[in-house]
Amino acid sequence: MVGMTDNEDFEVAMEAEATPDRANIALFGATGAGKSTLLKLLTREEKPTSGKIVVGGIDYDTLKDSQIPMLRRKIGVVFQDFKLLPQRTVFENIAFALEIAGMTSREIKNTVPKVIDLVGLTGKEKNFPGQLSGGERQRVAIARAVVRQPKILIADEPTGNLDPKHGWDIVRLLEKINKYGTTVLLTTHNADIVNKLKRRVITIEGGKITGDQAEGSYRQ
Repeated sequence: MVGMTDNEDFEVAMEAEATPDRANIALFGATGAGKSTLLKLLTREEKPTSGKIVVGGIDYDTLKDSQIPMLRRKIGVVFQDFKLLPQRTVFENIAFALEIAGMTSREIKNTVPKVIDLVGLTGKEKNFPGQLSGGERQRVAIARAVVRQPKILIADEPTGNLDPKHGWDIVRLLEKINKYGTTVLLTTHNADIVNKLKRRVITIEGGKITGDQAEGSYRQ
């Protein structure tokens, strides 16, 4: 369960059980609506001025600062601008997430190729980000976010810098990851994506939840 209440800004209770039927949620809203703020609250980059946040049964009010890194390891994040390390290869960018988690070299060598295959980048392991297309860089970012097998994957406007074809490739990849049991929380201002996905859609306008549909679509 992911839950958050705030009388002034947000009021939402989101089921985040790791089942394919319920675990793919789209947050829809125009630029500046508050989507990214909501995600920052979930990853504890920001604190609410009031209300309560509960993720996976963890009440954020009880979290100590020393516990925040462990919380974030349970939540994978994909950024619109990728945030890859330019001087590291595809393999090294993905491995970095495991290195900081304390995994051994052997574990890393066994794990990373499987994730590279999952995102369709086999053969690109030694490429640097500058040698990849935008869609490929986003796939690396997704691989890095899921390599630790988080229960929740947050994708903040993952198609925003991509052309329609590559954007849909990324959406289909996120659906694939969802089917493996990871809850996917996708933010977008793209009405076409919302209308075609037919998944749960939470609409945000002016920092407030204005809609919540089980199989949502964009409505003007």
